[in-house]
Amino acid sequence: MDPITLGAIGLGALIALIILRVPIAYAMILVGAIGTTVLSGSNVLLSQLKTLAYGQFSIYDLSVVPMFILMGSLAVKTGLSRDLFRAANAWLGWMRGGTAMASIAACAGFGAVCGSSLATASTMGKVALPELRRYNYSPALATGSVAAGGVLGILIPPSVVLVIYAIIVEANVVTMFMAALIPGALAVLLFLLTIALYVRFVPDAGPAKGADDRAEFWAATRGMVPVVIVFGIVIGGIYAGLYTPTPAAAIGVFVVFAFGVLKGYLNLKNTLDSLRETASTTGMIFLILLGAELLKIFMSRAGVPQFAAEMAVNSGLTPMMVLLLLLVALILLGCLMDSLSMILLVLPFFWPVLVAMNGGDFQPAEGSGFGMSTEHLKIWFGILALVVVELGLITPPVGMNVFVISALAKDVPMATTFRGVAPFFASEIVRVGILILFPSLTLALPLLLQG
Repeated sequence: MDPITLGAIGLGALIALIILRVPIAYAMILVGAIGTTVLSGSNVLLSQLKTLAYGQFSIYDLSVVPMFILMGSLAVKTGLSRDLFRAANAWLGWMRGGTAMASIAACAGFGAVCGSSLATASTMGKVALPELRRYNYSPALATGSVAAGGVLGILIPPSVVLVIYAIIVEANVVTMFMAALIPGALAVLLFLLTIALYVRFVPDAGPAKGADDRAEFWAATRGMVPVVIVFGIVIGGIYAGLYTPTPAAAIGVFVVFAFGVLKGYLNLKNTLDSLRETASTTGMIFLILLGAELLKIFMSRAGVPQFAAEMAVNSGLTPMMVLLLLLVALILLGCLMDSLSMILLVLPFFWPVLVAMNGGDFQPAEGSGFGMSTEHLKIWFGILALVVVELGLITPPVGMNVFVISALAKDVPMATTFRGVAPFFASEIVRVGILILFPSLTLALPLLLQG
């Protein structure tokens, strides 16, 4: 059988397994193993398996993943989410729609410590939804703002998905963290503007709560100090070049743990629960990584990525048109699977296409391709891909953040929550357009800080 045909059959089988709700890691392992055996024989597969797992899991940069996951898990149990929301509400709640804006700001702050969108949505939902109800916010705006705010956890550093992306395309993790800061801040600003416009046209959807007195205001404001300290030590230290991401994450774990113990939020049971959650999540991520590598080996031997790149180059489409098509494909895939699985699944196919459209050289000629080096393309596309992956978290029919919030607000129909996230979805489309039109917003900070 022609290798390309076999690769196409493998892709079809993979999609079928995903639709049948087979876990993505097992689906990729199964298709990769069978495909490689059919194409090259069982000896080749066994030879790959002999060193594949060790080769994948012994990458030093991967050690940052369990550290950031543990830091986020500990942060969930230390009451940081409650203190953050209270502080944000003290600053913003006096405006119409201010409590919804506070939920966005608190999600951004908690995402800077947690690094997980689902954990951010779940944790902040438990804190913010009761307050939004208390001030008679419309169900759509209340649930929609928290579900949308949760997506900020995937991009604002530290981000586990961003680390995995950097490892796959062999980009510098610190550089990717730098590149994510301005697009992340842009998302927060656009979300706040979205709420301001929403309540301007539907005033009853988000009434103001009134201003706190001075003592309450400063007491609430002090609640954000631990998050500022953690973010400054971890991300600030990385940006300043004091240490690399892995030691930074370990320091972050220690600081969050110390805060939790001193405040009395953490005990032996909570700590053991966090360790178990970290082990389970890390094991899941590593298994997906192994499956993705097996699938990549099969597809590379079948020549599918090279065939896709050749088709793109010969299609007559401009590089920007190809980029837009790939981003649309990511949005559609976001309706079917979670963000990490999607990144691991599509990058082996999408990245060779983009490199080919960029001219294939490290430094393309002026005016060719995307007008930037391959190294800069890694950074720019990585941020664009993660922004689009965010959309998948609030896109029907899956919209995992919407499912999380619906589980917390059982009396609000899921259709109402999807209606509530629609303005934020539009805001994200605007952000994608801005980042495409102005790549310098993504590249400026890495170029500035790295000289």
